Amino acid sequence: MYLKTVSDDEATGELAEVYEAERSDMGAVMNATRSLSARPDLAAPVEALLHQLRDGFSLGLEAFRMITLVVAKNVPSSYCSHVYFRGLSRFTGREKALAIQKDHRSAGLSEREVAMLDYAEQIAVDASRIDETHIERLRGVGFSDLEIADIAYAASFRSFLSRYFDAVGATAEPEFLDADEAVRATLSVGKA
Repeated sequence: MYLKTVSDDEATGELAEVYEAERSDMGAVMNATRSLSARPDLAAPVEALLHQLRDGFSLGLEAFRMITLVVAKNVPSSYCSHVYFRGLSRFTGREKALAIQKDHRSAGLSEREVAMLDYAEQIAVDASRIDETHIERLRGVGFSDLEIADIAYAASFRSFLSRYFDAVGATAEPEFLDADEAVRATLSVGKA
């Protein structure tokens, strides 16, 4: 980490609550969460928004994780690629998650899922190029405006967080790194 962060012993108030919740859920405080403590007053609101987006995601947790993996690849963010590959693998299996990370268009996904991930990818790469035809394509495969908004929120927020984590030097914890060196290399799309 490039910035001084707040240790577990130093954390107070809302930041201590964020740390405790993550320790309870994951067994430790992730480097990503710890990186937010460089600005302690923003850690709880950022975490709350992430949880509200993820837990209330209209398309379900599997779609949320597919979006975050595709966005992480295109930001590019090694940290988020490793973390979300692990999370998506629990839903789809390891090989399917690898196929999605490699090229979601040829991963055996439905037309609807490909359209969702194309939109998320465009948000990560250059959202200024999105126009009404992108939205009409999503509506054409059955997405409601609420679902389209959720895709945009998830992709935009992951882009923001991934860039923040890289900017302050957060690195993936060993438990998120795949045992296969070739897979680790595939997921290392940006900063090591």
